[in-house]
Amino acid sequence: QVQLVESGGGLVQPGGSLMLSCKASGFRFSDYIASWYRQGPGEERNWVASIDSIGGVTNHANSVKGRFTISRDNAKNTLYLQMNGLKFEDTAVYYCNVRLPADDYWGQGTQVTVSS
Repeated sequence: QVQLVESGGGLVQPGGSLMLSCKASGFRFSDYIASWYRQGPGEERNWVASIDSIGGVTNHANSVKGRFTISRDNAKNTLYLQMNGLKFEDTAVYYCNVRLPADDYWGQGTQVTVSS
């Protein structure tokens, strides 16, 4: 069955960096656009970034543009989010997402906490 498993979250100081990973299985990962979303405390889930199926086109939310970079390795069925210059307001649970014809799939999320 379709599975998305995020990893790489943690506690980091402001200005620090983290790399999130999302391992996909159960479907042909290289055929689909993949995205990252995040949900901060008391907030709705918001889109962060998307990448096309071959990794040639990316889009990032204005709030993370220039600091975060989405990428993918289709040979490893893995989606990444490199996060640099982290701010307090980046604290959230980060989710990877793939929209397949049958349904919308989400990972379980990984917590990122930015704190001094």
